[in-house]
Amino acid sequence: MTAGIEGTVALVTGAGRGQGRAHAVRLAEEGADVVAVDICAGIPTVAYPLATPEDLAETARLVQATGRRVLARRADVRDRAALDAVVAEAVATLGPIRSVVANAGIAPLMGGGDEGETFADVLAVNLTGAWNTVKAAAPSMIEAGRGGAVVLVSSTQGLKGTGGDGTAGITGYAASKHGLVGLMRSFAHWLAPHSIRVNTVHPTGVPTPMITNEVMQAHLRSAPATADRQGNLLPLPMVDVADVCAAVVYLLGDSGRALTGVTLPVDAGFAAR
Repeated sequence: MTAGIEGTVALVTGAGRGQGRAHAVRLAEEGADVVAVDICAGIPTVAYPLATPEDLAETARLVQATGRRVLARRADVRDRAALDAVVAEAVATLGPIRSVVANAGIAPLMGGGDEGETFADVLAVNLTGAWNTVKAAAPSMIEAGRGGAVVLVSSTQGLKGTGGDGTAGITGYAASKHGLVGLMRSFAHWLAPHSIRVNTVHPTGVPTPMITNEVMQAHLRSAPATADRQGNLLPLPMVDVADVCAAVVYLLGDSGRALTGVTLPVDAGFAAR
């Protein structure tokens, strides 16, 4: 159990699978009750499959298996009213939220819409979705008066933008992940008087469905120069999702009590390459 997390409530978006599920389960293992949110539906500009209702139900089962409570709800992070409703239900049933992991994100690459639609969707999910998540959760955190912590899940593409090729999906992804840094720093100033810390984590490649799907792999095979630029400094092609979870727990728990406004790479040296 981790001090500052045990006995609290954590909100995790994009919790149906991948990093989001891993964060939800790890926080439950650290003693938190979990509010797990996912759209559980496809987005037309995203060619690879997104999480399903069955995926979210499995996340809920895994959280419950740790002995913690879970509220699993389908909600689109682009829909502020839907997030407000989930937070209100969570506060009423589980108690005030202390921790937020704004993890929901897409990397559309070669989606089904035109460039404008693709660019708009990736910013709406990755950036506006994080704004909506924090704005929905923060009032209950402030009202509770117990402090707390927020982690926005960015990317190494939010520090460097390496591999940009001018396409809407890749450029939009880098723009959205850079935007999370500005959002984090602004939120850090807003919430510091309430002892609520806000930071970003920046993983390099992580073997989750966003990366291991055939659409992404086909793109990397078709653009070997781009793939080469995504290499890490350490001889690790990817980092394990557990490595990212460890960073999130550090930032959310009392161990990170002196940290706010920080961009924390979990990148096997990618940012230094």
